[in-house]
Amino acid sequence: MNSTFSRRATLAAGASALALGALSTAFAQSRTKLRFSSAFTEQDLRTEAYKNFAASIKNDGYDFEPYWGNTLFKQGTELVALQRGNLEMCNLAPADISKQIPAWSLMTSAYLFRDVDHLKKTFKSDVGREFIKMARDQLGIQIITPVYFGSRNVNLKPAKEIKTPADLAGIKLRMPPGEYWQFLGESIGVNPTPVAYAEVYTALQSGAIDGQDNPLVASRLMKFNEVTTQFVLTGHVLGYDVMVMTTKLWDAMTPAQQAKFQSAAEKSIDDYTAKFVAQEKEVLEYFKKEGKKVYTPDLAAFRTYAQKKYVDKYGSEWPKGALERINAL
Repeated sequence: MNSTFSRRATLAAGASALALGALSTAFAQSRTKLRFSSAFTEQDLRTEAYKNFAASIKNDGYDFEPYWGNTLFKQGTELVALQRGNLEMCNLAPADISKQIPAWSLMTSAYLFRDVDHLKKTFKSDVGREFIKMARDQLGIQIITPVYFGSRNVNLKPAKEIKTPADLAGIKLRMPPGEYWQFLGESIGVNPTPVAYAEVYTALQSGAIDGQDNPLVASRLMKFNEVTTQFVLTGHVLGYDVMVMTTKLWDAMTPAQQAKFQSAAEKSIDDYTAKFVAQEKEVLEYFKKEGKKVYTPDLAAFRTYAQKKYVDKYGSEWPKGALERINAL
């Protein structure tokens, strides 16, 4: 009796263990891995936003696996990785989308967005949803939300006051290499000069260039204020990326799951954006205390000048009326 009971108990225990193992395996398989790539490093303020987002979706069956600082894919190759199924999510530059969809060059043009609220409102609007659908249908990616990282402003060594684009004529302004960046410089009236980011400080110091343009927080981090006299708050480009994921994963969710995922993403990014905007204001005050001249030029003149330049060069690629609809928001 004891022997029979012992065998039955052993078999029962073994069956239970197998059942538990199968349940554990099924549970593990039910979770979705989200390999995520970004150009920014783990020290960046945006990292905190994505980590908060990861925590908020963990209980919904998502394992967020981040690769900061392009440690998984080189910058500019993330979109292809998404399309090949080698990546589930990334923080994507809109310029990378425009390389495959020329109409998206509108979303990277100068003076398109007035501020971060206008940026968010655009992506929520009918015209914004049209661009999101364009990326979805043609590239197989779902845009979740824009991720702001600062507006670019002109920072000069000469003390000359700048009111309109005409005042920047002949100014050698460092712009990153590449057609997009060089044309951006032309669109605000400067003589764009390609210089590597790491060499900007010494180029300003030596007089090889007259100025540079970057978000204010980056300018302080790189100490460009040490070798310049003024910051002209042109705000000619609102720096932003987009949080994206593959449509394969997005379409696998129910509408309720999509709404919850979207809400978690937007809350994390909104919280980060509020911190970043506060940081921008602190940096402005810091520059003023350091004795730098900080002022706003005639933005209407800059916007009119820049948008005409872009329309003349790229307007034929843009959806008819899209620029006007965004301007009107």
